[in-house]
Amino acid sequence: MSSIEELLRASRSIRRFKQEEAVPRETLQWLVGLARLCPSAANLQPLKFVLSNTPETNARIFPCLSWAGYLGDWPGPSEGERPSAYIIILGDTRITSNFGCDHGIVAQSIMLAARERGLGGCIIGSMNRHRLREALGIPERYEILLVLALGVPNEEVVLQEAKGDIRYWRDAQGVHHVPKRPLRELLLRLPPDG
Repeated sequence: MSSIEELLRASRSIRRFKQEEAVPRETLQWLVGLARLCPSAANLQPLKFVLSNTPETNARIFPCLSWAGYLGDWPGPSEGERPSAYIIILGDTRITSNFGCDHGIVAQSIMLAARERGLGGCIIGSMNRHRLREALGIPERYEILLVLALGVPNEEVVLQEAKGDIRYWRDAQGVHHVPKRPLRELLLRLPPDG
């Protein structure tokens, strides 16, 4: 990738992966190493991370996750198209109980770095946190904030301008379409100082 714009356009939510292509633990550690450099409110740095890249641990994580709200009849990626790695972002409540937007900043930074390395991913906030906590033995002091599903992409995702409806969808060829609101809808014009 040569520019931040190209990287942002290429970094889409990927929900189908080449499951057999492993993501090395060293790559996951590198991604978290970059994330630790991100800004943090009051520089508290309360985030902790759980890494998974083994089929056994991945199989315990997968059933705890919800995959695509707008694709109501799709239960998530089938065997063979599931993520080959996960990074679980936790908040250490012994440091603070307010994680603000730290986990969002970190998640997006990890996704951009992963994309630059040829990986894709999906930031998942919808999950059964109790089940995930039990499946992995995560201590109560850590709030489960997000799960990042990672792997080599096995789907095409295209951006298009939204024409009213912003729900993503898949066409008959399995291409994932993501409508984005046009810039003119995002910029507010406020009255001049009076």
